[in-house]
Amino acid sequence: MSLQLQSQYDSLAAQLTKNPYDPEAWKNFIRIAEDSGNTEKINVAYDSLLKQYPHNSTAQIRYITHHVRKQDSDKVEKLFKQFLVGSPCIELWKFYLTYVQHLNSVTTQRDMIRMSYEFALNHIGQDKDSGQIWDDYIQLLQAGEAVTPGDQKQKMDLIRQVYHRAVQIPLDNVERLWQELEAFETSINKTTAKKLIADVSSAHMLARTVLRQLTNHLALLYPPKFPDMYLPSLPTFDASERALVGKWKAYLKWEENNPLGLNMTKLVSRMQGVYRKAVIYMRHYPEIWFMGYNWINNVGRSNEALSILEAGLEGNPSSFLLTFAYAESLEIHKAVLEVHKTYTKFLDVLRSNLEHLERTTGAPKFPPSSNGCLRTLDNTRNDAISDSEAVGTTSSSMRASNERLTGTSLPRELQIHRKEYGLVWIMYMRFGRRTEGVKGSRLIFSRARKDIWTPWEVYEAAALMEYHCSGESGIASRIFQKGMETFGEEVEYIAHYLDFLISINDENNARALFERVIPNFSPERARPLWERWAHFEYQYASLEAALKLEARMAGWYASDSAIKRLAQRHIYSGTDAIAERDLGLAQVRQWTAQATNSNTKQHGGQGTPPHPGMKRSGSGGNDNGASYKRARSSFLPRDLNLGREGDERRDCLILSSRQRSSPAPPPNWEENCGEKGHRSNSASRREPPLPSRGQDRDDQSKRRAPSLVLPAVSDFVGDLSTSGSTNGPVFVSDDLMNLFRVHDAALERSSSDRSLSLSLSKPPF
Repeated sequence: MSLQLQSQYDSLAAQLTKNPYDPEAWKNFIRIAEDSGNTEKINVAYDSLLKQYPHNSTAQIRYITHHVRKQDSDKVEKLFKQFLVGSPCIELWKFYLTYVQHLNSVTTQRDMIRMSYEFALNHIGQDKDSGQIWDDYIQLLQAGEAVTPGDQKQKMDLIRQVYHRAVQIPLDNVERLWQELEAFETSINKTTAKKLIADVSSAHMLARTVLRQLTNHLALLYPPKFPDMYLPSLPTFDASERALVGKWKAYLKWEENNPLGLNMTKLVSRMQGVYRKAVIYMRHYPEIWFMGYNWINNVGRSNEALSILEAGLEGNPSSFLLTFAYAESLEIHKAVLEVHKTYTKFLDVLRSNLEHLERTTGAPKFPPSSNGCLRTLDNTRNDAISDSEAVGTTSSSMRASNERLTGTSLPRELQIHRKEYGLVWIMYMRFGRRTEGVKGSRLIFSRARKDIWTPWEVYEAAALMEYHCSGESGIASRIFQKGMETFGEEVEYIAHYLDFLISINDENNARALFERVIPNFSPERARPLWERWAHFEYQYASLEAALKLEARMAGWYASDSAIKRLAQRHIYSGTDAIAERDLGLAQVRQWTAQATNSNTKQHGGQGTPPHPGMKRSGSGGNDNGASYKRARSSFLPRDLNLGREGDERRDCLILSSRQRSSPAPPPNWEENCGEKGHRSNSASRREPPLPSRGQDRDDQSKRRAPSLVLPAVSDFVGDLSTSGSTNGPVFVSDDLMNLFRVHDAALERSSSDRSLSLSLSKPPF
């Protein structure tokens, strides 16, 4: 082996050790190993590849072929024994049968060949593509010698049995095999042929019907035939991949429904082959693995189901779906120690991913612990917070490093991964409580506390577990307080801590917490805390205390209005009578329903009709396939749709209709819903006539004030359905605001002409 090939070989080996999910690197690694001619390196290369991509028939055949050429029969037989069991690949089985026929070419050795065919068909005979193997087997039997009449009868019976087995399977050549069966029976005895054929006729017709359905399912599932080996890459979950997953799931569900009406033994055998082949091509899609596990487990083969999850985790070590399913399955089987190992291994994988993401995103670096492996929050002992343990302190240097971990300082992707990491700790603690009691969950939490990647949700989960499972409100409070040392800058954590103290009726500590933390935040960040505490005061404190709190809030939020706070003091469980009756929200909702019903009747009840205020895209009156864009809520009362005043009042009413259990209204609430709203209140009680589409569009164009909104944003809003006609997903406000900031920046850089072209690049979210 030349120095250059050796260098490339070593370089690719190191690269694949770090990133084993690179198909092109694997192909180059195999090519260089084969070019070297070094049997040891070839063995290492193929063994490594097949560990990463098991049951890859192309690699297996190449590997065996190399040793066939070397005439190393022992190695060849060893590899066949290793690869054939559990393999659903027709190509590998054909290669095996060819090898057996080559070794047993003497006529007297036909029994060995026949046994090999039976062995193969028992494993993959249900596969649609195994028709050629069935055909070859029948030809082998027909070529056999029969010396005596008894031998001849035995030969005919054996051929008949194989034909009958084959024509009841949806094989790609099942129709030709049926024709051959008819000819075979007729050639023996025309009298008995009709009866023998009729015995399998119904099963054959079902197989032909199923074959057509099966062909439709499989048509787009498999990748095109490549001259090189096919190695699945990591998913990107784009539209095409999601469509492919949907087709696989539809096909697997169809197979599970047993369209052939097989008995349980044959159905299990068929489904084993189906799922084994599915996970070869969809190796990195955990939901396919889980479907296989779930079906096999439901038919009572729990050990085999566990092996499916284990194989799935080898290909998807960071899968939450497979890990949680595997841990639960082990827990059901009382394998507690194995569950501990599973969670520990999974946390190691996720921690490694977090550290890699930390490096690639340029996030602040966090110092490792003294032992150089698990970075810790503090140096407290490895015990849970017991009833007698005092809340410890954290050193100033460690506190400084912990401040880098506040949610607002980390990139958004890293924040999401960190929360998911915390979810695993929480599931681990739940497992510890279920199997080992509260002591088990405390020991696991003590480990989580020392992990610098642990998010605040783990502290909250541990505290609530103590409170609800052991009734230890004191320990729960101390856990929350301990979390304040690390997450004292997390408003969301403080809000949850405040909610907990209120829920256990610990008003003194709740008030002390609020007063202690509120000066540490800016008005914008502190608003959720103010609103949460105000909500508590409104419900359970005296009116004087509530008004005193409002006076304090006025110093923080000068733009907040008196009517806003008055309304908040008189909301309960989402019921806002002020907005409903005094500001006209109930009437607006009634008009909306009437307008929608009227439009539905006009369009004959066909689906969702276009709103009177919606205009067609394109020019003229062409209705052929035209899309509709929403205009400015013309179904609202006239006084609520006149310029800025109507828009502000309408926005206020829509906001009020979306309120849940007393959330905080936005700033400038009174300005949007106050005196302007009352001036138009009398008019809002009169239902206006619905305008025609043309008249409405003309009136709106006259009333609409000049807008600085980009055409792209205007088109986007126009494409949305009306708020009253859909109950779709809730957008993440931060993502929308980032989109608007990008467009605002583009607007400021533009010339005086505000007609900007829409960028074709994907906007950042």
